[in-house]
Amino acid sequence: MSRHVIVGISGASGAVLALEILRLLANLDVERLTVVSRGAEKTIAHELGAEGREEIRRLATREFAPEDLCAPIASGSHPVDAMLVAPCSMRSLAAIAYGTGEGLLVRAADVCLKERRPLVLLAREAPLHAGHLEAMLKVTRMGGIVFPPVPPFYAGPETLDDMIRQIAARALATAGIDPGPSLSRWTGAA
Repeated sequence: MSRHVIVGISGASGAVLALEILRLLANLDVERLTVVSRGAEKTIAHELGAEGREEIRRLATREFAPEDLCAPIASGSHPVDAMLVAPCSMRSLAAIAYGTGEGLLVRAADVCLKERRPLVLLAREAPLHAGHLEAMLKVTRMGGIVFPPVPPFYAGPETLDDMIRQIAARALATAGIDPGPSLSRWTGAA
């Protein structure tokens, strides 16, 4: 596979975003490396059920345990083209912002920052307080991209699945991965 992308899944609501990102990546020549946090396991069970969790496993080229700090993606020497954390809880965002190194998801994100690789965090929380905003600013100043999963209404989504697909495709494009025809692109006003 020509490209290598990490998809981290944290415990915030919105596990369907990670699932759709993995579906889109499966249509491309991309190695899909996943890390599912312990909190995400609970959210996935609630939001997607056992079938959704199994689909995430099936779509992953390789899945790493969240505590496996000896995994290849914990090192900058492992080839990775980008990382997305979808969804990204405020806990994970803060841990990434302050470099706590807790668990593989945070360590892999830290590696992307130190190696100047694309890191896109689909931050899930509302409303935001000053601590959230400060962590977002800190990550942004280090080169990460905070990408709240806001639907592109100009694309005319007709279903929730349409919205999810557009958010996932836009996140991939932001990470430097062309999602192809999955992304509705603005062509100007009619």
